[in-house]
Amino acid sequence: MSRHEISEQQWEIIEPLLPVKRTNMGRPPADPRKTLNGILYILKTGCPWADMPRKYGSPTTCWRRL
Repeated sequence: MSRHEISEQQWEIIEPLLPVKRTNMGRPPADPRKTLNGILYILKTGCPWADMPRKYGSPTTCWRRL
């Protein structure tokens, strides 16, 4: 885990606050924890969305959820 990612303790607090997953229609949902970590990475580093590491998923998904 890098210093830009949320800890397990923080995730336990945040997870119940996120919207519930939808039914099995459409494409599978992105992992909310990876997406949140991607958003936090961008906010902390100030790098462009296109330069976000792929380990956080799609930069477009993170941008839309922000």
